[in-house]
Amino acid sequence: MAAFPDFGLTPAERYEAVFGHRYERAGMARARGEIWCYTERIAYPPGAIVRLCVSASVRSYRLTIMRDGASALPVLERQVRDGRWQDTPEQCSVSGCGWAPSLEFRIAEDWPSGAYRITLQAEGPQGHELSAHHLMIVRPLPGRKADRILQVAASGTWTAYNTWGGSNHYQGITGPTRNQYATTVSLERPWCRGFVVLPDEAPRVPLEVDPPPGAAPRYPHLEWAFANGYSNKYASSGWASYDRHFLHWAERSGYVVDLASQHELHFNPEILEGYSCVVFVGHDEYWTWEMRDAVDAYVDRGGKVARFAGNFMWQTRLERGGQAQVCYKYRARAEDPVYKSAERSRTTGSWEAPETGRPGASTFGLNATNGLYAGWGACAPRGVRGFPVYRPEHWAFAGTGLCYGDLLGAQGHAFGYEVDGLDYLIRGGLPEPTGTSGAPPGLTILALGMSALKEERLDIPLDDRFLSDDDARYVAEIVHGDQSDAAVDRVKRGAGMIVHFARGSGEVFHAGSCEWVAALKRRDPMVERVTLNVLSRYLRS
Repeated sequence: MAAFPDFGLTPAERYEAVFGHRYERAGMARARGEIWCYTERIAYPPGAIVRLCVSASVRSYRLTIMRDGASALPVLERQVRDGRWQDTPEQCSVSGCGWAPSLEFRIAEDWPSGAYRITLQAEGPQGHELSAHHLMIVRPLPGRKADRILQVAASGTWTAYNTWGGSNHYQGITGPTRNQYATTVSLERPWCRGFVVLPDEAPRVPLEVDPPPGAAPRYPHLEWAFANGYSNKYASSGWASYDRHFLHWAERSGYVVDLASQHELHFNPEILEGYSCVVFVGHDEYWTWEMRDAVDAYVDRGGKVARFAGNFMWQTRLERGGQAQVCYKYRARAEDPVYKSAERSRTTGSWEAPETGRPGASTFGLNATNGLYAGWGACAPRGVRGFPVYRPEHWAFAGTGLCYGDLLGAQGHAFGYEVDGLDYLIRGGLPEPTGTSGAPPGLTILALGMSALKEERLDIPLDDRFLSDDDARYVAEIVHGDQSDAAVDRVKRGAGMIVHFARGSGEVFHAGSCEWVAALKRRDPMVERVTLNVLSRYLRS
């Protein structure tokens, strides 16, 4: 039996890696030297002026910019000699860093749409190399692009998980005792380490080895992050862990891919016009009402959506012109002022909450409250690593050779770490959505695997389980109206699914797993075949 990877940590360090709150901040290493940067916006059109906000403890540094596609495309290089340190508010992750622009450059009209990596490099006072990485998106111009894929980056989820400055929607330094997650987070700050650039050997969240019998849960990605100085959220979100893998794979496969952020769906929904196929990938958890409006209208008009992503869970609001993201999550009913207003449907909790009245399944066919964790911690750690197939005759499986009961994507570990599902029943050996599941009419479940909403190992104290039972109790409250153990027992079992349905003049294919992109990265032949089948069909439409 293979052993867990050893990153040289003591038991105390392993505990701190899992349960501690670490984050990057300005001033954390002034003696060694520091350099940080961010852009004023996530995405820009060709021809736009980009203002880069930099705080540096050195006077001189080199700026390089490259398009991070299947082949690296350098577009700009410049030596900067007027670097300066800029003070940063303690609550910068909530209010923004507030740094003045340090330099600007113009995006040339011939820069193709995509993700552009900004790198700053300098020599520190002790001879150490200093570096900072940031990412900006060059979005496409309007127009007919039927032969291109539009990939929408999960910028809402990036923002929710970004730990730079101390607070995100999970942990934080807010509240009276400075230990609460932030209900508002700013986009005006750097991305944490691992969101833009990541070594190939960095572990993903799902376990790659089966835990020995009776072993306590281990979280290799958190141990690796602690040992190597990366954000403890690097494997949960970000360009480098998720969105990047699909774009690289698609371009290597011969597709032309344009890239936009979710913020375009909110502020410029017309960006979807002209595309016959729009793709969402990876960990794509946080959405505004307006973003969903854009996708629903696109599908109703005849658009085709391919969602190779998991964990469709939280409604957010954008404030300060899109520079701040609001999500009260578990505290929404107690603290979100919208909950007691006439705009109650915009409460920033789960899409499945009764006050919201807009189940997630109505847009993408699946939701997180009926799915969630698979393949890590004590949530099915020895479970299947692929999707058990129920309807192999579906066009998406053409050419795979899959049979009823086969596993799709086990070779590339396509199933995990968070998955989306529906309430279902088995009839005649085939899964069907229940009448109360919220599934769109005509939805077909093609594949289905098991997941869990909580870590259940009773021999492990609750405080020693990374996932605790917050999610299960929250879902029990919004589904059953209470957080009792009996209510938790009714919601703790979930599923991850692949589904397909038509709506209006369009249709949606949804492989509800964060890790589908990992299987593409690993060149799993069946996952590649299914992805090619979906994209080819939707681009022909």
